Amino acid sequence: MTDQTKQPVRYSRWYFGGLASAGAACFTHPLDLLKVMLQTQQEGKVSAVQLTINIVKNQGVKSLYNGISASFLRQMTYSMTRFGIYEVAKQSIPGDPDFLTKVGIAGLAGAAGGFVGTPADMVNVRMQNDIKLPPEKRRNYKHAFDGLWRVYKDEGVTRLWSGASTATGRAIFMTIGQLSFYDQVKKILIDSPYFEDNSLTHFVSSLTAGAVATTLTQPLDVLKTRAMNAKPGEFKSQWELIRYTARLGPMGFFKGYIPAFVRLAPHTILLFLFLEQLRINFGYIKE
Repeated sequence: MTDQTKQPVRYSRWYFGGLASAGAACFTHPLDLLKVMLQTQQEGKVSAVQLTINIVKNQGVKSLYNGISASFLRQMTYSMTRFGIYEVAKQSIPGDPDFLTKVGIAGLAGAAGGFVGTPADMVNVRMQNDIKLPPEKRRNYKHAFDGLWRVYKDEGVTRLWSGASTATGRAIFMTIGQLSFYDQVKKILIDSPYFEDNSLTHFVSSLTAGAVATTLTQPLDVLKTRAMNAKPGEFKSQWELIRYTARLGPMGFFKGYIPAFVRLAPHTILLFLFLEQLRINFGYIKE
């Protein structure tokens, strides 16, 4: 019997990823802030729980959203670029591209997004890390655009792309882990007799994608955070930064892994749940 009620497939518009990422950031920004502060610790073993208590006790709950304007700007540059390129390229290929093709598209999209989003990412890291510093050493950016302007004015335009190579490498693996693995896991689940194209499938697929993305990107994420938070001239080369981090042992490259996963998993889940709702309700049907 033919299913006459089957709905036509709707496709995402290129900018849906940026909107969905910004929406997810509203909920996960405090976790991102904690991750940055843990990664910039060279000594000491303050746990995420202790860090949260200290921040709230000393500076109030509002401080957990320090740098939220830069987080929004980052999502509307970095995420919108990588999702836009991935969706447009994927949808331009007839039929359903195979997994390796999706990985390749995701890698290229991630490289572009990582480069475009580096200035906002840098300001985001600095604004989040500010609350850990003594008052006299804080940068005190008023908002993301103030941060961009002050970096340009005080440190030069090239400083805005400090850590761009690491950020781009991280973005490549992040996009592969999130987008191509999400699509592949979702396809496997829907092709099985146990799942349909619904919120449960989207949740399982996004949780898996978040775990893969965290594992792939954590070493680069640590290096990126340290490079962006460093003072001008503190590290003469990428290799010097790697050696500095390696003094903590192999796990130094996975510093903040648990809060990174605790932050990235909810962010990835919310991102794709929002994205799927945008696709279902506002997407378009190919003619």
